[in-house]
Amino acid sequence: MAQSEKRTPTHIAIIMDGNGRWAEQRGQARVRGHLAGAEAVRRTVTAAAEMGLEWLTLYAFSCENWRRPRAEVDALMGLFGRYLRAESALCREKGIRLTVAGRRDRLPKALVRQIERAERETAGGEALQLRIAVDYSARDAAVRAAGRLAGADGAISIDA
Repeated sequence: MAQSEKRTPTHIAIIMDGNGRWAEQRGQARVRGHLAGAEAVRRTVTAAAEMGLEWLTLYAFSCENWRRPRAEVDALMGLFGRYLRAESALCREKGIRLTVAGRRDRLPKALVRQIERAERETAGGEALQLRIAVDYSARDAAVRAAGRLAGADGAISIDA
């Protein structure tokens, strides 16, 4: 095997998509697909830590996902909160540092508190950096950053 074939990547990013369609194709409720997706996340995070991966980014909920039916959005937010509560101990045990990227101003306040708690509890992890993107899109981040740079008067400020 050539040397280049033996190298492990340092960062893998996964867009979590298709869980609802997976469930529908099996005649199940979309939320069942999201539950199966959460189980797959657990296996993926564990495998990433065991293989020595440095960074794993999971794109879990994009800004566009707010357009889904309210019941599905509520179910996803609840599932994410349960995942954080259940997996924080595993993350600490395996040396995984969990951080969440994306907007928090539109998330339920209880979920924001759970995110902050999980980030605090896993802050010492050095084996794997697990970044979960929630209410995130690159376009939204760029537009918001440009707005901060421009300021209220529209003048660009490098200090923003």
